[in-house]
Amino acid sequence: MSATFLPIADEEEIWYFRLYIAGQSPKSLDALSNLRKLCERHLAGRYEIEIVDLVENPSAAQEDDVVAIPTLVRRLPLPLRKMIGDLSNTESVLVGLRLQPRATP
Repeated sequence: MSATFLPIADEEEIWYFRLYIAGQSPKSLDALSNLRKLCERHLAGRYEIEIVDLVENPSAAQEDDVVAIPTLVRRLPLPLRKMIGDLSNTESVLVGLRLQPRATP
């Protein structure tokens, strides 16, 4: 039996993410890469990613109360969710973003 991760939200709903990064730092680049892979695998065609580079715009961190980078903010669907780090632990990210496992035969 394997697990397939499906979103709680409607299959037509668009997921909107904002990723706060610090320039071209390794952790920032890893977070972006990991987020894109996760979205393509689990939300293909139903997501948007906004990248906010705090090196270029440090005051942007105030809007989402960002205190560490990289930080991912799931803006939609509500409620707002935040995750800090490079998003390399796929299982933790899926749980944190409220994607649920469903057993398949």
